[in-house]
Amino acid sequence: MKKEDVDKFGKIQSQIEGLYNEIGLLSKKSPNDAINKFKLKFINQILAEANSILSVAYKPFDGFDLFQEDEVPSNSDVTMIFEQYINCMEKLRTDNISTKEFVNG
Repeated sequence: MKKEDVDKFGKIQSQIEGLYNEIGLLSKKSPNDAINKFKLKFINQILAEANSILSVAYKPFDGFDLFQEDEVPSNSDVTMIFEQYINCMEKLRTDNISTKEFVNG
């Protein structure tokens, strides 16, 4: 990964984890309540950015890209999807860790 990809990855991962924590709290309280359209807009924006980084090889589910606005997801739906995205982003991160050996000369 290039530096700009790593920076973008870090930002998206942080945003997904933040939303996962926030929606997770709502999910514990009211798992079947619907996400409002305001939040859904930002959730889908983050998912679209994550999809662009993950590519087909790392995306958690074939056929899932974004939540549909006319089929508003519940708190628990969003929590489940974000958990899968967090896991897949971690897999991408670990697959791209490299170390450089420095030789003292």
